Amino acid sequence: MFDTGDLAALRKGTKSKHLGMTVYKLTVDKALSLPDVTRLIFHTRFKKMTVRHGFPYQPSALAFDPVQKILAVGTQTGALRLFGRPGVECYCQHDSGAAVIQLQFLINEGALVSALADDTLHLWNLRQKRPAILHSLKFCRERVTFCHLPFQSKWLYVGTERGNIHIVNVESFTLSGYVIMWNKAIELSSKSHPGPVVHISDNPMDEGKLLIGFESGTVVLWDLKSKKADYRYTYDEAIHSVAWHHEGKQFICSHSDGTLTIWNVRSPAKPMQTITPHGKQLKDGKKPEPCKPILKVEFKTTRSGEPFIILSGGLSYDTVGRRPCLTVMHGKSTAVLEMDYSIVDFLTLCETPYPNDFQEPYAVVVLLEKDLVLIDLAQNGYPIFENPYPLSIHESPVTCCEYFADCPVDLIPALYSVGARQKRQGYSKKEWPINGGNWGLGAQSYSEIIITGHADGSIKFWDASAITLQVLYKLKTSKVFEKSRNKDEKPNTDIVDEDPYAIQIISWCPESRMLCIAGVSAHVIIYRFSKQEVITEVIPMLEVRLLYEISDVETPEGEQAPPLPTPVGSANSQPIPPQSHPSTSSSSSDGLRDNVPCLKVKSSPLKQSPGYQTELVIQLVWVSGEPPQQITSLAVNSSYGLVVFGNCNGIAMVDYLQKAVLLNLGTIELYGSNDPYRREPRSPRKSRQPSGAGLCDISEGAVVPEDRCKSPTSAKMSRKLSLPTDLKPDLDIKDNSFSRSRSSSVTSIDKESREAMSALHFCETFTRKTDSAPSPCLWVGTTLGTVLVIALNLPPGGEQRLLQPVIVSPSGTILRLKGAILRMAFLDSTGCLVPPAHEPWKEHNVPEEKDEKEKLKKRRPVSVSPSSSQEISENQYAVICSEKQAKVISLPSQNCAYKQNITETSFVLRGDIVSLSNGICLACFCANGHIMTFSLPSLRPLLDVYYLPLTNMRIARTFCFTNNGQALYLVSPTEIQRLTYSQETCENLQEMLGELFTPVETPEAPNRGFFKGLFGGGAQSLDREELFGESSSGKASRSLAQHIPGPGGIEGVKGAASGVVGELARARLALDERGQKLSDLEERTAAMLSSADSFSKHAHEMMLKYKDKKWYQF
Repeated sequence: MFDTGDLAALRKGTKSKHLGMTVYKLTVDKALSLPDVTRLIFHTRFKKMTVRHGFPYQPSALAFDPVQKILAVGTQTGALRLFGRPGVECYCQHDSGAAVIQLQFLINEGALVSALADDTLHLWNLRQKRPAILHSLKFCRERVTFCHLPFQSKWLYVGTERGNIHIVNVESFTLSGYVIMWNKAIELSSKSHPGPVVHISDNPMDEGKLLIGFESGTVVLWDLKSKKADYRYTYDEAIHSVAWHHEGKQFICSHSDGTLTIWNVRSPAKPMQTITPHGKQLKDGKKPEPCKPILKVEFKTTRSGEPFIILSGGLSYDTVGRRPCLTVMHGKSTAVLEMDYSIVDFLTLCETPYPNDFQEPYAVVVLLEKDLVLIDLAQNGYPIFENPYPLSIHESPVTCCEYFADCPVDLIPALYSVGARQKRQGYSKKEWPINGGNWGLGAQSYSEIIITGHADGSIKFWDASAITLQVLYKLKTSKVFEKSRNKDEKPNTDIVDEDPYAIQIISWCPESRMLCIAGVSAHVIIYRFSKQEVITEVIPMLEVRLLYEISDVETPEGEQAPPLPTPVGSANSQPIPPQSHPSTSSSSSDGLRDNVPCLKVKSSPLKQSPGYQTELVIQLVWVSGEPPQQITSLAVNSSYGLVVFGNCNGIAMVDYLQKAVLLNLGTIELYGSNDPYRREPRSPRKSRQPSGAGLCDISEGAVVPEDRCKSPTSAKMSRKLSLPTDLKPDLDIKDNSFSRSRSSSVTSIDKESREAMSALHFCETFTRKTDSAPSPCLWVGTTLGTVLVIALNLPPGGEQRLLQPVIVSPSGTILRLKGAILRMAFLDSTGCLVPPAHEPWKEHNVPEEKDEKEKLKKRRPVSVSPSSSQEISENQYAVICSEKQAKVISLPSQNCAYKQNITETSFVLRGDIVSLSNGICLACFCANGHIMTFSLPSLRPLLDVYYLPLTNMRIARTFCFTNNGQALYLVSPTEIQRLTYSQETCENLQEMLGELFTPVETPEAPNRGFFKGLFGGGAQSLDREELFGESSSGKASRSLAQHIPGPGGIEGVKGAASGVVGELARARLALDERGQKLSDLEERTAAMLSSADSFSKHAHEMMLKYKDKKWYQF
């Protein structure tokens, strides 16, 4: 909410600033009515409008509520992720960003305590959709190392690095005066400091006995009432964890030498048993060889069998290269379960929350460095549960992603049906046991899909409808290539050191389901969707020589450029026939590698499962020892049957229906005689530039050079965002300064940086000023801010489309903007978005019926075009967004109708033309961290909000906008962050959020039994209030810890509101509360009056009845 100053500023039409945000005067465009525009206003609590998916990055802590069935994961960056039943997830963030070292649920209370590395404790309220902090406690003089909260207790034990234990009241989050000092705990049992507290727990059968584990190896059983130690247990090796047997007579410790010691509570002299689970047992009774530390152990009992001892670590030192293991010891059997990543923490899930009852463990949840695994303890072989959460985003590093909202309704079921066949077997047959919470009540009328491209060449389709994320289908693009059989055999590519199949660009048409990808090895693959399985005998393939050579090339002059001589003619008039097998030419006459693609396509038949199936593979080849440059832009059109791609050498267009190359032009040849730059003729470079140089340069002044090219795999696979250049324009054109704010620091490194294709867009519009009707064409944007138009002459549909050639010719139309072109789109005369022509999807593996009408429909574009009867001169608007500015061009006159300089000091990383409710706007994300939106077609600024700084290339490469006011980016290597910049969408998302807390009855406490109750063998209770309260223990030192009230609470409005609006909300809340109390008082008073009247009436009746009677008549 805005305060009154912001609202007044909006009404006056001025701009106001609020929390780093600028909201401009809202304007009414043809495309947007005022009610629609107002929905673009950002909420001041912008972070509340986000949803995070994926595996928690750098996890550090784990907790589980056995009654609510909710799992919590804390991370090293202060994030908190809560998981309930599939579809119920929540993300919270500690403002300090300090690492979470421990989490403790207040079991079945809807609250959680988090302990952070900056020595703060926080109490989270989970009874609201967006959990918030109720209280915080900052320890000033001691470092927090361990916390323990007994079941159904409000007193939290906090161990510190000095070895002391403090007690916190979790209701008020204040310290008790009761302190257990380390020197009193150990007294004379040790001559040195015992080290930090690494464990605290109370005896399951006696709450008055506290077990304290110190790092050095000393364990103390402390009597809380008498304030002294009952027993002290000493061992030579450092302690990592301690666990009780549920009867409270034994406990087990794990040590740094890989041993487990089991102690009898009443026998502190020596351990009852010492076990080295992974140690080699030596002869002659010698001590086993030491092993790696056992980091954690749990001791769980069952009624009908042997207890479970579960531990992590403890492997022998000679097991070099062995993966991390979880060991499950049950009776005489020992199972060693190997994990893919390091174990961060694990918890055993048990049937009862009571520590003094048989635990009956049924599963183990293992938090790994990059995965979450749940093991079924009830089935033989300990199978794992199938994980329903979307935690596999990072299975291979994400290299690019796209976000599509409002997809066709039949698309998600189609992808799900083919993806369901890819599921693995061998999972546990039981249902996922973490099933707490309830789904949100809100509904969403449109479907959303996220596509992620990965370093191993795989592509994943995700259902992102509502606020959930679920994997639908996985495509492996590397299947069409030959794999090297041994490590010494390397592919021909020198473009990348690793990940030769990594996905760089994804172009997808949801309506026709055509998919096209560009990979890092200068390859393009076109896919069709099919529900039928097929076997492709020969994979269709084309090889393209895309070179940068100007000498002896005649360029077309003027606007009336003649069409190319042949439909498959390249720039040098050499036809390139489709190839069904890889080229065998490996070197030219001078011994240089030539005509060789970077990857080798399989020559054997390829079985293609239902889903996306390869239609055509296109590869750029080496030219005279020069490797092909990485592809920087890509577009596919299902209605035209064309795919186009470009790089810094030029542009190529392919007819994927006829499997023919239509266009192969160098960048300069696109301009013809209209080239405004002075360029020296040159052949392909003899000295190779390091691949990818300049492709990921997004530095802005203060950004360190080392951070420019960071990516999940290598710097060489980053998508081209902008290509600085030292080429100067020949003509001094107004508003066309090509100087780049960041080019000076780069040109000295690479003076051969060239103009590259940065944006490609198929459309049906006016190609020239003289056109009277729209026609199919391709708009090409370059990194030097030039837009060129290529006319397309398509044959009629049906069989003729496969027989007659497509004629491609440059139109001579050239437009210019500042900065590299990022995005292009078209509006009709009413301001509505004109989508590219597309063909509806149909199954192409089924024989077609001989129906002429269906054949005619095949080529008919599904698009919205202006009516020819409209007698207006401006029929369309072209919206062009570059790194620096945006322009709206009237067509066919090509006059600049509107212009907006987006940024002067920074540059736009991503720009998208998106629809919101009933309107269209341009959304931009800048390198300085600002998100900006502009109305269309007038390009008036709607808002400018600082969201996040550009800290690495991952954000720049993955940030994208979509319809309905939403966007996403990869916030970490393992997580996708979704956000909304529309108030209406935010309100809908709020309704769709799930409830973490649900009212559940706490299970009954275990029955003590007659004899245990008679002889005192059951659990002993403790009045902690009497012991730790202020009346008996006094007040704690104020300098020890500082209490900080949190912003959260049941009335979230109180903490969230600010300014005058906040004061009004609080006043209104207070009035409501006062009115409620007055109403209650009035009702009680009325009830008392009624009762008094009734009593008086009855008394009067009794008096009248017995007034004249004698005593003996009663």
